[in-house]
Amino acid sequence: MAKFKYTAIDAQGKQIAGRLDAASEEKARAKLTGQRLMVTSLVAEGGASLLSPKANGKKSKGFSFGKKVNAETLAIFTRQLSTLLQAGMPLLRSLEILHKQEKNPALKEALAGICENVQSGTNLSDAMMQYPKLFDRLYTNMIKAGEAGGVLDVVLDRLAKFMEKSVKTQKKVKSAMVYPAVVITVAVIIVYILMVKVVPSFQSMLSSQKGAEMPGLTKFVVDISDTMVEYWYVLPFILICGYFLIKSIFSNPKGKKVFDTLIFRLPKIGNFVTIVAVSRFARTFGTLMSSGVPILQALNITRDTMGNRVLSDSLTMVHDRVRDGEPLSSPLEQTKVFPAMVTSMIQVGEETGQLPEMLNRVADNYDDEVDNAVGAMTSIIEPLLIVFLAVVVGTIVIAMFLPLVSLIKNMAAG
Repeated sequence: MAKFKYTAIDAQGKQIAGRLDAASEEKARAKLTGQRLMVTSLVAEGGASLLSPKANGKKSKGFSFGKKVNAETLAIFTRQLSTLLQAGMPLLRSLEILHKQEKNPALKEALAGICENVQSGTNLSDAMMQYPKLFDRLYTNMIKAGEAGGVLDVVLDRLAKFMEKSVKTQKKVKSAMVYPAVVITVAVIIVYILMVKVVPSFQSMLSSQKGAEMPGLTKFVVDISDTMVEYWYVLPFILICGYFLIKSIFSNPKGKKVFDTLIFRLPKIGNFVTIVAVSRFARTFGTLMSSGVPILQALNITRDTMGNRVLSDSLTMVHDRVRDGEPLSSPLEQTKVFPAMVTSMIQVGEETGQLPEMLNRVADNYDDEVDNAVGAMTSIIEPLLIVFLAVVVGTIVIAMFLPLVSLIKNMAAG
């Protein structure tokens, strides 16, 4: 009998550690799983962790620079793996088929390592944990829950549906941002050309005319134009400094929280952000719960995937209150972030014992709301951008023609 050290997460989401005797690593893992524990580390005393890349004598290569796997590619892989397993194909054979046909170099490299580890006896979830840049905590914990319950194919199907709907929502949001981005880019190019090429030409023409005086607006525009022409090299420096300033604000927890708080308070945009965030919360949390992940662990994973500091802090408070014995709906309502309809539906789900199903219904409902919110936000942004572009370009044009009007009047009077 060998001795093993382990760390695991119990049904309440608490991390525990201990020792046990078992004939092999598989027997030790089976014992812990039988005690409803989710193993996060299993170490033979005097040896390396059996969940680490070194356990198999291999080191995870990770990803080479420039190689990326987008969410859509990962969703397709998950759907294909789910389909193969549901068709009765053995796990290793399924992974080998997907590795052979995969075109994305980063995912193909990861699948090669996963196939080797699974072939040597490592669980799929443990093999995937060696590639954290590709398979996040949500992904690996759902796989682990599926392995523990013997329903890996079902969990993969749920995970594939979750990822497909997430990709669909992301595309909707990005499509809403395309038009504003194009308009702003065109506006910047037009203003730059006017200020650097057109305004200096007008200025030289006016300076050659006797008695032509520049009004205040024209002087203001000309001064800006002269600055842009003379100190053109400062503009890239300002843009670079601005980029790093914004990046430092977002990388700072306090700065990110201030920005996220302001976003929630903006008219229309705040409502849009809330709808997208609630949809993501309900979909992620509901999928984890449906897959058998303990509620406290599911809350932690959901919190880490939100991408919004205000919501993350709210879910931290919810986690602590649920850990202390309160029902989920009560602290969610007190956050003032989640709409009353959402907390009411979650309360009904808790009372009827159908919380995962209710969360998925909330997500489906809010997916439809995302469509409506995208349309509403686009209908507001489009005219605002057009007015903004008209004001900027119109101001420059008017500033150039004001001296001409004065000159024409003087010539007519003379």
